[in-house]
Formats: sequence, C-alpha cells, structure tokens
Amino acid sequence: MGSNAQTQLRSVAPVMDSTTTDVKLTLPARPENVSVIRHVLGAFAEALRLPDELVEDLRLAVTEACTNVVRHAYTSDVPGPVEISIVPSEDVVSVVVSDRGRGVGTSADTNGPGLGLPLISALADEVDLQPVPGGGSRVAMTFARHRPGAAA
Repeated sequence: MGSNAQTQLRSVAPVMDSTTTDVKLTLPARPENVSVIRHVLGAFAEALRLPDELVEDLRLAVTEACTNVVRHAYTSDVPGPVEISIVPSEDVVSVVVSDRGRGVGTSADTNGPGLGLPLISALADEVDLQPVPGGGSRVAMTFARHRPGAAA
C-alpha cells in the first residue's frame, strides 16, 4: 500500500510544480455568495500586490458579472453554479465568470438591458461575452496590471 501511495504522489508532483498561479472557484449562484467571491478575489489581488485602483476595478467588475448570474442565469426553483477563474500573468489579470444557465439574451425578469455589462466594459481593458456550449454564458475580462497614468 505504501508504494502505491508513493506512485500516486509522484504522478501529482509535476502538477504542483506548475508556475501558473490561479484561482478557480465554483459556488451556488446565490446572492450571499457574491460577497464571498468578492472577498476571495480581493484577497488574491492583494496577495499579488496589485495597485489599489486595479483591485477595486476587479472587485466591481466581477461583482457585476456574478450578480448577473445570480439574477438572470437560473430560475429561482432550479439554482445552478457560478464559476470564476482568475489567472494572473506578468502583464494582465484575466477573469472568467461563467454559468450553465439560460445563456445570453433577454430575460423575463428585466425591462431591458441593465447597467452591469456596460459597467464591466468600462472597467476592464477587454471584455468578451460568449454563450457556453450546452447552455450558459461566459464573461471573460482582461485587466492590464500596469495602467497608463498609474504609479509604478
């Protein structure tokens, strides 16, 4: 049994040596979990020593994207997950918020387009909204780590 455990550990070791530092979080799409996501994102961004202005932009954009999932992706009787992936690189921080719900389009619970996506577009350097194969939507946001006019 001991040698089997050692074999398993050896097969996992290369994954742990990866130089990519990222966060992946999947939670039920409920209002109380938006604050959990915001807290995790903020702690991760601060650990990366990102500029305060960038941390606030990340928090606000991701909060908006997650709130959209909570409000629009699922029916109240059939909740589903919100999935967040945060991947920093030397120049940018990429964040993806996705769901497996109704997808992008009009929703019976709104009177028209809201302010969430335009706000996200104003905060992020790049935004890509796509349907997820099999159902759902995906908002990919890219934030430059070093912004023009920001102190280095």
